[in-house]
Amino acid sequence: MPQSLIILVIILGVAAAIALLAFIIYRVLRPRLKEEKPSDEQILQDEMNRVLQDVEDPETAKQISDYKEDE
Repeated sequence: MPQSLIILVIILGVAAAIALLAFIIYRVLRPRLKEEKPSDEQILQDEMNRVLQDVEDPETAKQISDYKEDE
């Protein structure tokens, strides 16, 4: 075998060993915290609370309540 081919195989072997070691370290040391995922209803409620705001003007609040009653 030519010497350059041997050097190439050694370099590829070292690179593969580094990649394998990095993968093993990633899998072992990675925090495996399981976050509690909120339910769809809770996500919807949080989004509605974020988007909708209470009406502070009493006249506007009266108009909105009258509109809701008419429907």
